[in-house]
Amino acid sequence: MKYVAVILAGSGFLDGSEIRESVLTLLALDSEGAKYKIFAPNKDQHHVIDHLKGEEVTGATRNVLEESARIARGEIEDLAQLNASDFDALIIPGGFGVAKNLCSFAFDGSTASVDQQVAAKLQEFKKANKPIGAICIAPALVALSFGDQKPLLTIGTDQGTAAELEKLGAKHQICATSECVVDVTHKIVTTPAYMDGSARIADVYAGISKLVKNVIKLA
Repeated sequence: MKYVAVILAGSGFLDGSEIRESVLTLLALDSEGAKYKIFAPNKDQHHVIDHLKGEEVTGATRNVLEESARIARGEIEDLAQLNASDFDALIIPGGFGVAKNLCSFAFDGSTASVDQQVAAKLQEFKKANKPIGAICIAPALVALSFGDQKPLLTIGTDQGTAAELEKLGAKHQICATSECVVDVTHKIVTTPAYMDGSARIADVYAGISKLVKNVIKLA
């Protein structure tokens, strides 16, 4: 039985982890008979968005770990406690929180920085040659961390975002929402999910399921 670490970035696609992608990832892992443990950084979100209005809530603050606990039903640990040696693989669902709270890609594109703690955990898994699955915008985090190794990634069909990943050295492959891209050499698996905002949830789940199957296969 494989043991997979999952990193979340809050709760809600505009300022945290995409909830559907997160839940479907856990469902796919469970369906494959894999165990998992969820982690999130214990720090404030970049900002808070009212998901009904799509507007920033001025003066509001929320904690990434506390918000992620909503999705995890409270069964979550501080990212500081994550040790790659305890797991077979790592998966990161998407959502703008990945590009705002785990790194600054949402604001800075290819010149973005990665949260130091997040960067350290990603490096641990990569150095241990353990597979990493990245969903939706999360491949940007992978490109920021390992772009110099020229990994093969996908964020779907968004040419602008793909171009930013390629500036970092990553190779981009166009991919349908229901599919995934597997880089066997670097043990990285990616799928577009809600990079297509009009995607059907069935297609999102199909892509995430294939990602999970391939991550487990590589573990």
